[in-house]
Amino acid sequence: MQPYFFPYIGYFQLIAAVDMFIVYDNIKYTKKGWINRNRMLQNGKDVMFSLPLKSDSDFLDVRERELAADFNRDKLLNQVKGAYRHAPYFVQTFPLVEQIVRYEDANLFRFLHHSIISTCAHLQITTEIKISSDIAIDHDLKNQDKVLALCAAVGASTYVNAIGGTELYSKETFREKGVDLKFIQSKPFEYSQFGDAFVPWLSIIDVMMFNPLDTIQTCISTNCELI
Repeated sequence: MQPYFFPYIGYFQLIAAVDMFIVYDNIKYTKKGWINRNRMLQNGKDVMFSLPLKSDSDFLDVRERELAADFNRDKLLNQVKGAYRHAPYFVQTFPLVEQIVRYEDANLFRFLHHSIISTCAHLQITTEIKISSDIAIDHDLKNQDKVLALCAAVGASTYVNAIGGTELYSKETFREKGVDLKFIQSKPFEYSQFGDAFVPWLSIIDVMMFNPLDTIQTCISTNCELI
């Protein structure tokens, strides 16, 4: 999977569902994706938050992009604090957010990788996480061919992808290569957000601000299915 900035809970359900999670560093950065941005709750509505990036070529990989020199970490933290300071689990969650946002590496991939590792540790997800470029394959391969090469390189018998990948991959092609292709489907997970109308599928920050750790862990392990 691509690395994302404080992604929604489904991303962590995927990590927890597998023995090894491979995160792409040598994949093209996409402007309109979720690599450096996500959504949180503010005044009862979803608002975007993001990591500002240094201006550069649109053809660079994620690992070649850099955070903007003027990235104001305090401003982002104040945005999170203002949105959630009255949330029931703010005291337990904000130190994690602060530790991640204040991480000083300006490289986009390393910053995101650190955030994923740190959040998994907080949620007590122990899945092995590997970086794609560290695995010996032909990294010029694309899409399904690259995934199959990674599966072969690490000896995978099953490959699990997010439900959005159903149009991208062929179960028959994977089967021919000796790999069982599955997709993970998250089930709705609704909880109280200051008593207002529920806004679903926000950043994991929102989930952690409103739920105790054991409830989140149960949701991660049971509130999804492989199809």
